[in-house]
Amino acid sequence: MVKHGLGDLYPFESRYLNRGGLRYHYLDEGSGEPVVMLHGNPTWSFYYRNLVLALRDRYRVIVPDHIGCGLSDKPGDAQYDYTLGSRVQDLEALLDCLGVNRPMDLIMHDWGGMIGMAYAVRHPERIRRFVVLNTAAFHLPAGKQFPRALTLARSRLGGYLVRRFNAFCLAASYLCCRENPMPRRIRRAYCLPYDSWRNRVAVLRFVQDIPLRPGDKAYDLVAKVQENLEQFVDRPMLICWGMKDFVFDRDFLKEWVRRFPKAEVHRFERAGHYVLEDVGDQIAPLVRDFLSYG
Repeated sequence: MVKHGLGDLYPFESRYLNRGGLRYHYLDEGSGEPVVMLHGNPTWSFYYRNLVLALRDRYRVIVPDHIGCGLSDKPGDAQYDYTLGSRVQDLEALLDCLGVNRPMDLIMHDWGGMIGMAYAVRHPERIRRFVVLNTAAFHLPAGKQFPRALTLARSRLGGYLVRRFNAFCLAASYLCCRENPMPRRIRRAYCLPYDSWRNRVAVLRFVQDIPLRPGDKAYDLVAKVQENLEQFVDRPMLICWGMKDFVFDRDFLKEWVRRFPKAEVHRFERAGHYVLEDVGDQIAPLVRDFLSYG
């Protein structure tokens, strides 16, 4: 069943959807009401492993690896369009194939928030509740500067460092857990799928796809999502936020709270961007309670 070499760290059955000849990997664990978990960059479904274990006794938990990430295929640019629209189409195809058309809960982190909210805007009748983990579903907040770390990653030098030395994944594994630094075994697991120049294409393309101005490939889709968030203001929402995140920082959290004033918000003052990895033992019971009563 397990062919990835992670053993008990990732004790799940791998499943695949054929997307035009590409293998789109996902987990489908448990039964009951559907809970869909969406990772960002440079993580993969491994990020949600402990939350899957915490929820699969009550829910049907579905966790895809975006194309180019995790255990999904990692095609070149000629085979796959690495942009937000493709990610949303992949998610639609997966959930339609699995027959997930009843109201679902979305758990979203990093760029998974934009993917998930874009899906929600297209299918608002399918969404029941949201769990938000250091992410965004809107353009940069007013007056906010684009983070320097991402500016570097988008540069020619940064792109070389990302593809040649796996710099983005390695740096994240050290810097994104601030309260509880990752053990070496966990750091290696996060970096495992991105073991060559070829296999790091999505890591770089995710950063390059962040739209900053009109005309950027994903700009209009992000604008559409942003314009349509208000329809969800009365849907239950749980926000768990690592306050030491140097990308999705306090300004992003303020924007979520401004747009969703009814949300249940938990701030983890010493946690970083990988908030679920950093303080997952505190977040898991919050999520279980929220899904039970939210």
